[in-house]
Amino acid sequence: MNTEQKTILVTGGAGFIGSHLIERLVADPNNRVISLDNYFTGKEENHIQGAEYRRGHTKDIEKLIPETPDTLYHLGEYSRVEKSFDDVSKVLDMNVVGTFSVLEFCRKNKSKIIYAGSSTKFADGGMGRDQSPYAWSKATNTELVRNYGEWFGVDYAISYFYNVYGGREISSGDYATLMGIFKERYLSGKVLSIVSPGTQQRNFTHIDDIVNGLQMVGEKGHGDEYGLGATESYSILDIAKMFGSTIEMLPERPGNRMGSKLDIHRATQELGWNAERKLTDYVEEIKRSKK
Repeated sequence: MNTEQKTILVTGGAGFIGSHLIERLVADPNNRVISLDNYFTGKEENHIQGAEYRRGHTKDIEKLIPETPDTLYHLGEYSRVEKSFDDVSKVLDMNVVGTFSVLEFCRKNKSKIIYAGSSTKFADGGMGRDQSPYAWSKATNTELVRNYGEWFGVDYAISYFYNVYGGREISSGDYATLMGIFKERYLSGKVLSIVSPGTQQRNFTHIDDIVNGLQMVGEKGHGDEYGLGATESYSILDIAKMFGSTIEMLPERPGNRMGSKLDIHRATQELGWNAERKLTDYVEEIKRSKK
């Protein structure tokens, strides 16, 4: 006999990470999976068969989602560091107003929230949290999520992603990701552009590993500090050299942190999670596909 159906809401479900998570969640026939996305960076081509899709802003979540989710994965926020200096109003609208509405929704519906925090707040000895509008909003939201747990008894778990890469990444335009850009430019025979100084260190983590961790956090995690990141750290220059392409250096940009502190102890010790995919293997796959 099947267990009782579980309703799961994923904000940002038409985006890069959200679509992969939904793909995993709908594989369980006992899950009813709903996506809420404003399609700022999400795409209809990322829709997964078996999920339900609602278009709209998270600040309107109560009107758009009449259902009572058991679990809510909150991925639907503005998520670019350097570009956030040009988009402060969007950052405040999506990440402050929107997330407040999501938390109120969870409080009223007694839904568990899994919040996708940002590892930027751990960057440069903890100074990273104030280095950009994006980083500030994400760091502040983790505190708000924790406080909703303390103030109102909201069941929550906070995870932190470290530079996610893999299929369905945005590869061009203002909101493209680094590995998406490098892949697209390499396959097109273009120069790889790097923001100076190029020695910025990152822990690139494959989308499959992130989804594994998110699912574990959703099922068993409670509280803060579920870091999800690969232990290998590479400089941006190192990664560009893996492709063997011509490199050009761009001027430095504000908010471009030099490093980040990786802390995956809770995910590893409590949930048994570890990153299994290697960035070097992914780059080799891309290079083989060009031959």
